[in-house]
Amino acid sequence: MIAVDAKHGTACLLSRRRWTSKLLSFRLARDPSFRFVPGQFARLGLRKPNGSPVWRAYSIASAPWDDHLEFYSIIVPDGQFTTLLDALEPGDEIMIERSAYGFLTTSRFADGRDLWMLATGTGLAPFLSILQDEDTWRRFERLVLVHGVRASAEFAYREEIDALRRHPLWADVGERLVYQPVLSREPAPWALAGRIPALLDDGTLEARVGLRIEPAHSRLMVCGSPNMVRDTHRALMRKDCRLSRLAAPAQIAVENGW
Repeated sequence: MIAVDAKHGTACLLSRRRWTSKLLSFRLARDPSFRFVPGQFARLGLRKPNGSPVWRAYSIASAPWDDHLEFYSIIVPDGQFTTLLDALEPGDEIMIERSAYGFLTTSRFADGRDLWMLATGTGLAPFLSILQDEDTWRRFERLVLVHGVRASAEFAYREEIDALRRHPLWADVGERLVYQPVLSREPAPWALAGRIPALLDDGTLEARVGLRIEPAHSRLMVCGSPNMVRDTHRALMRKDCRLSRLAAPAQIAVENGW
């Protein structure tokens, strides 16, 4: 990391991966001094043509032991940050704050049997990091990853999610991970149709996964659009789950994906 000032540095763009015309993953070189807890986000900055900086928060998708930092982004048409991001090439520099932030971490919870990770769109990113943390596999018996998108082309990281079951650190327990895709605008036999909050309300999601959401056993993390987070939180409250706070651990942790 090249120092900009006491709070910020720069990191080299190592690679980019285009999933669709609007979805992009990118990797930055990681300074050895940069530390984060799986589920946290980093603040990244780019300079506009007039020299003024634009900053955005991005959840970290890579493992805490990787030598790079990976991020998953939607390209917003005419967006101040993502228009600049989309024009970068490997070798270019991105500003990064030296500290990671955020509380969408499993440390928010007392131990439970089942960890549910409910995401839409690029809200998947923090759960990719959490699922690469050995402690996650130690603490929970069952891991459920639910990813909702509009069209099947938007299901990023499917091969990587499948490969998590064969990771050498937990290959003997990999079948404990359930991955459930959800499509809101087109049908597919391998995905549930609809929106995550509605599938929670009518019991379809629990029936497909084969687990019930119960306050005594379930810990639930939610990341996606503000509307999805709000509606999913309400659906989980109707199942008698409550937002977990540092002073009062409970069942739910939420974060807006943008």
